[in-house]
Parts: sequence; structure tokens; C-alpha cells
Amino acid sequence: MPKNEATLDIELPLLMEAIYRKYSYDFRNYSLASQKRRVIHALRQMECPSVSELQARILREPETFLQLLQYLTIPTTEMFRDPDYFLSLREKVVPLLRTYPSLKIWIAGCSTGEELYAMAILLKEEGLLSRSIIYATDINPAVLEKARKGIFPLNRMRAYSANYQAAGGKNAFSDYFTAAYDAAIFDRSLCENVTFADHSLATDSVFSETHLISCRNVMIYFNHELQDRVLELFHESLCHRGFLGLGSKENLEFSRWGSFFEAVDKPWRVYRKK
Repeated sequence: MPKNEATLDIELPLLMEAIYRKYSYDFRNYSLASQKRRVIHALRQMECPSVSELQARILREPETFLQLLQYLTIPTTEMFRDPDYFLSLREKVVPLLRTYPSLKIWIAGCSTGEELYAMAILLKEEGLLSRSIIYATDINPAVLEKARKGIFPLNRMRAYSANYQAAGGKNAFSDYFTAAYDAAIFDRSLCENVTFADHSLATDSVFSETHLISCRNVMIYFNHELQDRVLELFHESLCHRGFLGLGSKENLEFSRWGSFFEAVDKPWRVYRKK
């Protein structure tokens, strides 16, 4: 594992450039701190002595790149994470979404799907799921496949249930899944109108007009340049007066796109396009 900080700072941009040129995955504008943390962890787990050796391996071996990709996109998520965010959507956004005859909702950076299923449950309870199309996108095909299956560890359900109730849940959380062995299998009806798609916020463009975009705890891993690109993408995608939800550590204050949105619930990072 590299010990020389200066060498690491040279090797990391070269690795990210090699990944972009070979596989078209663009991590070049991810924050340096995030890159370092994830690549050093990957070196340990993959038993690779240096970043340069890792670069040589991923250029020769596509399967090694797919292994590295799992470390570069480590998912940190849970259902109804930050329950007050979902409570804010119920109380301040849903009444306005009801005024549309049909809805398009984008869960950007959906990871393994916890955020998606939480949103689907909320929409179902508010009578909006049947007239909603949800786009669930992520850069990592492996986590998208997990999201598609809707199977999660059973031992997480108690914590998720507590989050759900704090988020204004109207039923028993267990109504939405079936327990089998050590797994919780979520009701397939929650995903009837979901389109799963491989999409990079760093390189891809808008694919549909949307009424609500929820992209939480994704941009914290981006530098300011990439954050601005993503916010421009969201602004372009949102319909007139559409809604944007971000993570609790993310905001629009330091972006040139901040003036294009107004706060609906500033503490919980819910915004509306001006």
C-alpha cells in the first residue's frame, strides 16, 4: 500500500484518467479525499502493492476493473435515512405533486435500492404510486441489480421500521416485505413502474422531464466543478416548479445554480425550481 503521500497524489489522477479512457467511467472530478479513501481501501482488499500496479492490472483485466468499481462506488444507505426528510416530502411536497395527473420521479444514485423502496412506499401510502414513473439510476451495474431484486438483510428491518415510523409511516413496515430465512423480500408491486438504468452524473445527459429528483449523499463525493454539472443537469431535467431533494450534508449555497432554486425545507435540503 502506498505510504508516500506525494506519490499517491500523482498516481491517483493517472488511475482515474486510465479508467475514463479505457472504460468511460469518469471519477476524475470526485473529491481527492474520497478517491484516496476508497482506492487505499481497494488496495488492501485486493492485495495490490501500489496504485500504479492497480492501474496496470485494470488496463489488462476488465474483471479487475469491475472489482475496483465496487470500491469506488461503496454504497452507504438505509431505508428512510434521515426520516425528517421523508416527513418533509409528505407534508410539503406531496400535496403539490397531487395536482399533477401523472408524475416522473428520478432517484439519482439509487445504489442498492433502499432509497428507491422508501420513496415507493411513501408514494403508495399517499395514493401517488400508481400514476408515477420512477427512474432509479446508478453508475454501478452490480448495485442496480441488487436494487432490482429488492432483497435486503432481515436484521436491518428493525432499524428501517423505526425510520419509517419517524417518517410518518401509515402502516406496519412489515406489510411491505416477506421474511424468508435471513432476508426481507420487498413487495414486487412497489417496482411495477420503476425503470432501472445505468447512468453517470459525471458524463451522461438528461433523459426525461421530471417532477421530483431525490439525489441524497451523492454529491458529497464530488468536487465543486462536478457538483455544478450535476445541479445543471437536475435543473434541466426538472419541470417548471419541480422539486429537488439533497442529502443532509449537501446544499446549494456555494453553487452558481443555487439562485435557480428556492428552499422548501432548508434544514432537510428540499428545494423547488424557480
